[in-house]
Amino acid sequence: MNIIDNDLLSIQEARILVENAREAQKKLAAFPQKKLDEIVEVMAEEIQQHAKELAIMSSDETDYGIWQDKYLKNLFVCEYLPKKLKGMTCVGIISQDPHNKTMDIGVPIGVVIALCPATSPVSTTIYKTLIAIKSGNAIIFSPHPRARKTVGKALDILIRTAEAAGLPEGALSYLHTVTPSGTLELMNHPDASLIINTGVPGLLRAANNAGKPIIYGGNGNGPAFIERTADVKQAVRDIIASKTFDNGVVSAAEHSVVVDSCIAAEVKREFQAQGAYFMTPEESEKLSTHLFQANGCVDSEMVGKTASQLAKRAGLTVPDRVKVLVSEQKYVSDENPYTKEMLCPVFAYYIEDDWMNACEKCIELLISEKDGHTLVIHSSDEEVIRQFAMKKPVGRVLVNTAASFGSMGVTTNLFPAMTLGSGSAGVGITTDNVSPLNLIYIRKVGYGVRKPEEMSFGTRVAEKPLSGNAAQPLGYKLEDLQMLQQILKNVLQGNE
Repeated sequence: MNIIDNDLLSIQEARILVENAREAQKKLAAFPQKKLDEIVEVMAEEIQQHAKELAIMSSDETDYGIWQDKYLKNLFVCEYLPKKLKGMTCVGIISQDPHNKTMDIGVPIGVVIALCPATSPVSTTIYKTLIAIKSGNAIIFSPHPRARKTVGKALDILIRTAEAAGLPEGALSYLHTVTPSGTLELMNHPDASLIINTGVPGLLRAANNAGKPIIYGGNGNGPAFIERTADVKQAVRDIIASKTFDNGVVSAAEHSVVVDSCIAAEVKREFQAQGAYFMTPEESEKLSTHLFQANGCVDSEMVGKTASQLAKRAGLTVPDRVKVLVSEQKYVSDENPYTKEMLCPVFAYYIEDDWMNACEKCIELLISEKDGHTLVIHSSDEEVIRQFAMKKPVGRVLVNTAASFGSMGVTTNLFPAMTLGSGSAGVGITTDNVSPLNLIYIRKVGYGVRKPEEMSFGTRVAEKPLSGNAAQPLGYKLEDLQMLQQILKNVLQGNE
């Protein structure tokens, strides 16, 4: 009887993939930007033909969200993202200043290891592939086990198309035997250069321990504040549209709403008019026991379900037209389940006396999950908006827009991205909407424009001996050189 050890197979496959990617990337690094752009263009065009099929397959395999919304996300990264990438220079000379005689050279970072969430597996995979190849990097995916077949099919299409267009074999690949051991091997391999972890918090510690730069698009409890000068009807419309998109699986969606007390009654009426159901304290408690497991983690089987499905599973009686479930809360604490991220159409609702108290509440909500990357404020008071932008420990602040769409660059001019950096909490190397420019390093070039003897520190003094017959060069004060001599003496003594 043969026993197959999938862990060993996965580890061996991971080693081979990274070694092949390393060699492929050496070839890819010599490609001019024009050739990289051609490969990106044909990949985007080909995968777009399969966008609907992959959306349906993704929804069926994962049982998360709405396939029609996943289809829109797929089209977004196949159509809109390539338009933004067009004309962007990432490798070679990316900028130069003839006047100051300096240049910036873009250099690919190397081999990228990519982790994608089961909530948006196809769009995130396409997006990461395009930005990695655009910037001359090799990329290896470790598919989420819950979306393994869908991600594999998407990558097979991308790999076949890219290699036909000239991409070196091995520059784009994925782990076929998916196990935690294989994923760890990918991240820890010495030839892996960077890890992009999008929405896989369970592997964040392991990624940190790998000793590589990490780009982390994390989870969080992103709040939305409706301030007294806001267009209430539009604010509510934005929040509901955002929270119901793909049944709330977008991590940047509003997970809590904070309302200025003087407009609280109006806001609540508007939410109810647009399909929100405000639960009683007893109903909130009942739902929370189904949303979260005993260890405090969200029950994955509640993720990406409609409000009606969630209510039915919790035994709640709600109107047929309900779109979101709302739990009125007062305090933020580790014991309160509604302060956690909920990837479904449910959010907590807080009322505060004024914008200053609301500001503090939003900070509490952001730091409660530590990785929050997005905050929304609905207001027409520019001073309040500025205060929120200045004080919040968050990667991005959105103003008068829906978080799901504004964060990824649909309703804002932020870079179109499916990975939103969460570095403000000390996790990851950037808070950017991650672009190809986050996957390169900049080599600085500076031409000499002055001679050393032309440099002067302080007032010029005549040559004087420092000690013995040593002469003091022009351009330096005696005390400056004496200080330098002492520093040098200390250094030499320290090396003895």
